[in-house]
Amino acid sequence: MKKYLGLDLGSKTIGVSLSESGVIAYALTTHRFSENQYENAADYVVKLIDEYKIDVVVLGYPKHMNNDIGIRGKISEDFKEHILKRKDVEVVLWDERMSTQTAIRTMIKGSERRKSQKQKKDELAAVIILQNYLDYKGASLC
Repeated sequence: MKKYLGLDLGSKTIGVSLSESGVIAYALTTHRFSENQYENAADYVVKLIDEYKIDVVVLGYPKHMNNDIGIRGKISEDFKEHILKRKDVEVVLWDERMSTQTAIRTMIKGSERRKSQKQKKDELAAVIILQNYLDYKGASLC
């Protein structure tokens, strides 16, 4: 059974989710790194790949609503290459439009406090990214 790691990459944080079943994603952590130091963040991700024996990394791929790739999307493309230089693993860029907004709305509906929302939004966004990917994969098998 394949194991999946979901990532929501920001300029100072990376939200991380995990699926050991290939069916359900859950929040793992939010890792903080120095602003725009993506090589350090990639080193951290490689450690997680080794620790959890990950087969597939699903990296959020921010696109504009018109489907154009902006600066954040290019950063995700570069981050994928940082991972692939260090580890022979499948890395999937997955459309993440609205994942952070969905995460915040979900926490507000759940009456999550503002301070807690800020701390958890990245890992919840990573869960949403990974779960959307897993749902798509599951639906394509039917």
